[in-house]
Amino acid sequence: MQDDVVALFAYDRWASAKVLDACRKLTPEQYVAEPVPGWSSVRSTISHIAQATALNLRTLVSDPDDHIPTEADLATVDDVGQLLERNYRRFEELRLTLTPDRLNTLLTVRAIGRSFTLPRWAILRHIVNHSSYHRGQVASKLKRFGIELPITDFFWWMIEQVPQEA
Repeated sequence: MQDDVVALFAYDRWASAKVLDACRKLTPEQYVAEPVPGWSSVRSTISHIAQATALNLRTLVSDPDDHIPTEADLATVDDVGQLLERNYRRFEELRLTLTPDRLNTLLTVRAIGRSFTLPRWAILRHIVNHSSYHRGQVASKLKRFGIELPITDFFWWMIEQVPQEA
């Protein structure tokens, strides 16, 4: 399971980089605009990905004092990229402590106004799944602005990891 979590975070980093590269093609006005009335902006969505990842990792390392930037603090794609990179570095530090026993240790977390008790491995997998879900939303929003997002499915990341015959 340790290798699975490591692979999932490597995939998440790869996919996030592709999304951020595509977001850099937006004008500043497009970045903060609702692509369709009622849809949140690209900035709001990618900021949410980075903030939620930071919050979940902070919970896993029991760091209640860690400041998580607001969306306003994440004004540019590069600001979001910097927060995501800090998150991935934090995961690398955490990874060193992820023994099978620790991955199965239960942790109580608060979400959507309730408390839940889950094993640490489930929270780590949730981080990647949550990011994937919202990257799909970003892809739809970018398409509305005429920007195609490269494929970010786990399947395609894995193909890049395994040498392929020509």
